[in-house]
Amino acid sequence: MAIRKIARMGHPVLARPASPIADPTAPAVAALVADMIETMEDAGGTGIAAPQIHEPVRLVVFEAGGPRAAGPDPRGACPRTVLVNPEIEILGEAMEEDWEGCLSVPGLRGRVPRYLHLRYRGLGLDGRPIEREAVGFHARVVQHECDHLDGVLYPARMRDPGALIFESEWKHHLPQAASARDHKKEPQT
Repeated sequence: MAIRKIARMGHPVLARPASPIADPTAPAVAALVADMIETMEDAGGTGIAAPQIHEPVRLVVFEAGGPRAAGPDPRGACPRTVLVNPEIEILGEAMEEDWEGCLSVPGLRGRVPRYLHLRYRGLGLDGRPIEREAVGFHARVVQHECDHLDGVLYPARMRDPGALIFESEWKHHLPQAASARDHKKEPQT
């Protein structure tokens, strides 16, 4: 396992579609996942996509927990998940804008509209299919990570470019956003 360098907005690996993984059970895939997890944890992230560590393949790791995932619907939270070659199916037109950060866009936050309900599919490291429904924060995290696989960063999804702000300003001038979170550092994906 190794902490890898995170690609930042503007790097070409983040601007192009990633390639499918032929064999999710290959040892090289497991090693890549271990590096992704260590890098994500070191950076304080909620999720990470392989292109963010300069590997242009369709692989994401994410988890949805904490206060943002809390609620009556158990589909709003999920344990750490590794998803190879993920696909998303939107289940309903309802969307919500909320603040997002990104390990590849350090120091900034933006209000991003995301669908509230979806189903995702992919393969685990054992090659078995994974299929889940997700709502709320869980759905937001999945969409954010899968966008990386298609060469899309969250600022491209924003409706209002004026809602892109530095984290220091977000925490200082938008106390309702910062105080809505129970933890010291808002998770990034």
